[in-house]
Amino acid sequence: MIIDGLQYANWSEKIFRQMRQGGVDAVHVTVTYHETFRETVLRIEAWNRWFERFPDLIFQGRIASDVALARATGRTAIFFGSQNPSCIEDDIGLVQVLHTLGLRFMQMTYNNQSLLATGCYEAEDMGLTRMGREVVAEMNRVGMAVDMSHSAERSTLEAIAHSTRPIAITHANPAAWHAARRNKSDTVLRALAESGGMLGFSLYPHHLKGGSACTLPEFCQMIARTAELMGIGHIGIGTDLCQDQPDSVVDWMRSGRWTKAVDYGEGSAAAPGFPPMPDWFTDNRHFGAIAAGLADVGMALDEVAAVMGGNWLRFFETSFGPERSAP
Repeated sequence: MIIDGLQYANWSEKIFRQMRQGGVDAVHVTVTYHETFRETVLRIEAWNRWFERFPDLIFQGRIASDVALARATGRTAIFFGSQNPSCIEDDIGLVQVLHTLGLRFMQMTYNNQSLLATGCYEAEDMGLTRMGREVVAEMNRVGMAVDMSHSAERSTLEAIAHSTRPIAITHANPAAWHAARRNKSDTVLRALAESGGMLGFSLYPHHLKGGSACTLPEFCQMIARTAELMGIGHIGIGTDLCQDQPDSVVDWMRSGRWTKAVDYGEGSAAAPGFPPMPDWFTDNRHFGAIAAGLADVGMALDEVAAVMGGNWLRFFETSFGPERSAP
């Protein structure tokens, strides 16, 4: 089983077919960054057209059992997510509306302060806001996973503590391995594991030690070390694959509408576009290389299976349904 905890590709029939060639059963896809609610609906409409055009390749995933359906029918289940809470604007009621439309993950922040929490690029981390605590509770209630991939440390720890369900960091790596602002401290990773949460390991070069030159053995050794820290049951893959995206998309991801300047983010200000992926993982056909690499660094077959998809499936099973009331 192969489940990817996050992708933001320039979607096309080519990529959908590569998913099938790579045996990818499910992917959490970013449908929105800084878009308003109405703009997010337009993005969902675009996905509906893709589902109509390519029903033999993809379909919309809503519940964990859709992963089994994808495997049984030779397709890829697409689970929607947002990388910022802009899509709910300032209206907590839109959490349930977007869940009804299929949104299954939402980040409390992108890189900046939001109405809910603090992003990892802010100088001061204020933690969850009053609205943030209410939105986390509402997400818990309806069955939408809290994602803290781009959030600052205090905000992330408070989300873990406040949420009644395990949360996710869908695409990041340990800061002890590579000290990118987006990567997470051992303190966060321990708290995430102790609460039952999930970490998806990112292949985005700015999150990798050595960047695009990071080798497969180095990446897999990092996963093995993190398994010792967090436990094998709390880790998976979240590639952050941005395949075929034009460099202009980086401006929207990082700058949105909040600045008239260019926010370069991590990496060189002289090269604000997408960095090249490592040569051992450039598209969805290459998940097998990761599985083989994990075996090469000493992981047992059942541990490899857990990392490649089994752990994400268990997280889906406990995250996407409505919260059960006490008897």
